[in-house]
Amino acid sequence: MRTEIIRANRRDARERALAVLESGGLVAFPTDTVYGLAADPWNERAVRSLYQVKERPKTLPIPLLLSGAAEIERVAVLSEMCSGLPLHFWPGGLTLVLPKRESVIGDITDRPTVGVRVPDHSVALGIIDTAGGVLAVTSANVSGEPSPVTAQEVEEQLGDRIALILDGGRCRGGVPSTVLDCSVAPPRLVRRGAIDEEELRAVVGEVVGL
Repeated sequence: MRTEIIRANRRDARERALAVLESGGLVAFPTDTVYGLAADPWNERAVRSLYQVKERPKTLPIPLLLSGAAEIERVAVLSEMCSGLPLHFWPGGLTLVLPKRESVIGDITDRPTVGVRVPDHSVALGIIDTAGGVLAVTSANVSGEPSPVTAQEVEEQLGDRIALILDGGRCRGGVPSTVLDCSVAPPRLVRRGAIDEEELRAVVGEVVGL
C-alpha cells in the first residue's frame, strides 16, 4: 500500500478522509497532543487493522474521540457525579473512562468501560464531525515507539501501512491527556496529564489520586 499524504487544509481533505474511513482504511491526522490514527469505530475489520498496523496488544483498549459532548450518549453512560466535567474541560486534555453502551464493539474494548475525549484541535474535530461524530483513535505510532508530532514522523513509522496522512503541521505534543475513571465513585485518576487533580476536584469533589 502506498500512503497518500495531503495537506490538512486542502479543500477536499475531509471528504478524502471520509472516503478512506468508510472503506475500512486508516487515517492519521493531528490532534491537540500528538498525531492520531483513526478507524471507523463501527467497523470490526477496520478496528482490528488499527491494532495490527500499530502492533498494539489486544489487551489495550482503543479510545473514542468525539466531535462534542453530545456524542457521549451514543457510546457511554455519564453519571450525574461527573456530568460537569465535559462542560469544564472539553474540548481539551481530559479523557473520561465511562461505562460503555452496547453499541461499542468488542474490538474497541473487551472491558465494561470505554475512554472518551473531545480533542482541542480544529483539524481533528473537523474529521470526526465529518465522519459522524465518533472515531476510534490512538496515537499514530508503532506501539512502544515515540508518539509522532509531525506527518513526517507518522510516515517514518507507518508509511505503506496506512492509506492516508493529513499533514496539519507540528502538534503541540508534550503533555498527554489526563485520564479519569468515572465508572467508580469517587472517580479515580488513572493517568496524570494536561488537567491538574485540583482542577478536577473543584468540579467533582473527591478524586482518588495515583
